[in-house]
Amino acid sequence: MQVSNQNISSSSLLRQNILEKANQAFSGGEKAEDFSKKINDAINSVADSQNKASKITKDYELGKETDLTKVIMQQQISSIAFQMTLNVRNKVLSSYKDIMNMPV
Repeated sequence: MQVSNQNISSSSLLRQNILEKANQAFSGGEKAEDFSKKINDAINSVADSQNKASKITKDYELGKETDLTKVIMQQQISSIAFQMTLNVRNKVLSSYKDIMNMPV
């Protein structure tokens, strides 16, 4: 159970990290470069999560990793992080389209 708790806390930390960065960026008073850097950091953390999942899956296939639960949990963390990133992107694009379609 300890591995599962670590992976669950890892996914919640990743989610919390992304949410904190978004909240800080939208709180106002920050420069555009700060916003861009925070979004870039959030995307990089998702990419790192995907790389970890890929590595641990490869290690499992090669017999270096024996804990299947750990492999599946890392894949799920990666999947959820990617889905959340994709949903944020879709919301941003939808908001942009709404703004562009507003009459002046």
